[in-house]
Amino acid sequence: MYAEERQQAIATLVGQRGRVSVTDLSEQYGVTTETVRRDLAALDRMGLIRRVHGGAVPAAALTAIELGTGEREHSHAAEKDRIAKAALEFLPPTGGSVLFDAGTTTARVAALLPTDRELVAVTNSVPIAARLSGHAAVRLHLLGGRVRGVTQAAVGPETQRMLSELRVDVAFIGTNALASGHGLSTPDIDEAAVKRVMVASAHRVVVVADSSKVGREDLVRFAAIEDIDALVTDTDLVPSVRNELTEYGIEVVTA
Repeated sequence: MYAEERQQAIATLVGQRGRVSVTDLSEQYGVTTETVRRDLAALDRMGLIRRVHGGAVPAAALTAIELGTGEREHSHAAEKDRIAKAALEFLPPTGGSVLFDAGTTTARVAALLPTDRELVAVTNSVPIAARLSGHAAVRLHLLGGRVRGVTQAAVGPETQRMLSELRVDVAFIGTNALASGHGLSTPDIDEAAVKRVMVASAHRVVVVADSSKVGREDLVRFAAIEDIDALVTDTDLVPSVRNELTEYGIEVVTA
């Protein structure tokens, strides 16, 4: 069976069953789980299905409601853990400054900060600030503003003003979607405005996002593809997409 035939069959099966797992598809079609994940990624980009942790559901099964931090914490958890470890290579040396955008993947990076490297850390995330507040090697700056309950992130004019006065060595940025045409995007206007200033305030912008976000577009764009320096994602990233991002001059790291 050709890849196109298998993908069409998978899309039909998802529509019939409502939910399928990577393991079941691997056994049914006699291919590896890695092949199945690539098939699901391709179908997801075409809008025929939606990838979820461990499998797929019909495209209509997911709403446009923005998930809260609690729900997102368990989505693609293993991939996020690997991404966070790989992202550590982008940390500045002792005495440098890092900016952490709000998000479950950026929070994982913050949790892994080494204890033998003194760093200045800036964030608009209440959970990340709470995690770093007791870190002996970190000098923490928490950005002020209105805190959104959904993401527990400070947003608004006050947050943007504080960011506009900063220049950090590295910013670790999360995103809900990343596509070559639309750039980086997120559902909320206020979150997008803060992320936009974050990108502008950093010497180096490192996006940490699992591959399910790549190839998607969300409501509000906050950065162009050319605005980022590196993407740390998981190994399910489709090779053709990786090549396309590399052509933009982006360093792509898969973990």
